Amino acid sequence: MANFFSLMRRGNKSALAAAIVNTIIAIIKFIAYILTGNIAMFAEMMHTIGDAANQMFVYVGSALSKKAPTKRFPNGFGRLVNLVLLAAIIVVAILAYETIREGVLHILHAPGEETSGLWIILTALGIGVVLEMGVFYKAMIEIAHETGLKSRGFTLVRESFSKLGQAKPATRLVFMEDLVATLGGLIAIIAVLISHYTSFYQAEGIASVLIGLMMFYVVYNVFIQNAAGALGESDEVLTAKIAEILLRDKDVRDIEKLEVIKEGDHFHVDLEIEVDRGMTIAQADDIKDRLELQIRILKGVTDVTIAFDEDDQIPHYKPSPPSE
Repeated sequence: MANFFSLMRRGNKSALAAAIVNTIIAIIKFIAYILTGNIAMFAEMMHTIGDAANQMFVYVGSALSKKAPTKRFPNGFGRLVNLVLLAAIIVVAILAYETIREGVLHILHAPGEETSGLWIILTALGIGVVLEMGVFYKAMIEIAHETGLKSRGFTLVRESFSKLGQAKPATRLVFMEDLVATLGGLIAIIAVLISHYTSFYQAEGIASVLIGLMMFYVVYNVFIQNAAGALGESDEVLTAKIAEILLRDKDVRDIEKLEVIKEGDHFHVDLEIEVDRGMTIAQADDIKDRLELQIRILKGVTDVTIAFDEDDQIPHYKPSPPSE
């Protein structure tokens, strides 16, 4: 049990903060929905419940993925966070379906009367948007920490989007969910105001459908990212960094093989380099120790396997073109 709590302390802090905040928001929205029966509030309540459950899954999965390798699982548990996230998005998909279904029913059978309990709804939604924006910004700070960004404020907002693909899976999920949650809250507020001050009562149903579709976008995005992670995804950015280290070394003649496999938050490096034919085992061992030390200090690298081959005078390594 002590080991379990020790692992939990190493879980993704953004995911834990988001889960706690979204649980509070979900309770507020649930009370507002019970008092008003508003469909836009129902959509936001379902969305927030899904986010809270999902983010708690993420926190637990990110913590358990840091469990040390065992005899049965010598490669460790890095991919566990991807598997947990794949399971967690099923919850979001179900809630997204219910949100869209209720929205469509409201559009087809609009009540024909203005929204009741307007200030209760706006207060609940306003509190939700403010809290979600706080968690969203915290996720941006986490992205900056994980990717080496030094910026803050509005510059961080812009640059965090460009660096999103390099962040940890758990952080990416929190970022995506809270972006959609913030936008969903604003859409719900607009729809409630339209429904209250005009005769267009279907606005709340349309908002519910839009929020449900945004939830499905998160499901799709998270599935694509974590399916790749569960299978063992290569990391082009870290591969380029390691290739630079290798080619800069005076004793490395060429790179015959270089694989960097991402498993959760961890990276496994497997490489084969070409060296001079007359090199002794002792000299090769010195090169191995030197290169392994330089590679292991890179963030997230957990193990490095280095093999040697004699230089055949034929260039093998071709850097991958940068992703667009």
